[in-house]
Amino acid sequence: MHSVDRVLPEFQHPQVGDTIGLGSNQMRLERVEPRRVLAWRSEDGNWVWTFVLDEHDGTTRLISRNRFRLPTLAARIGMLPMEPGSLLMERKMLGGIKERAERLASAAAERSSREADSVQTRLP
Repeated sequence: MHSVDRVLPEFQHPQVGDTIGLGSNQMRLERVEPRRVLAWRSEDGNWVWTFVLDEHDGTTRLISRNRFRLPTLAARIGMLPMEPGSLLMERKMLGGIKERAERLASAAAERSSREADSVQTRLP
């Protein structure tokens, strides 16, 4: 799986019921609170992946949580070697999201500054 290096407009308005394929499992969007929560559930109901934006003191924290139901011993044992790799991939994904968000915020601040300068030069 590859992450893009920019925000894709066609994915900026998710709706409950939207699906993505993630490996052999289909993930369905179960909860959408714009600018706050995205929650996905696997087709078999054994995996929930939630992203929450938590704003506090002028900063925003992105929280990613996974919950797995591992109904069999084989599933529990099979998860053991996957956890370290999953942690590394998730950290890389969250770092990429942070980088893109900071780049967008910086560009927006720069635009606002230029617009303010433009208005100021037009004032008598």
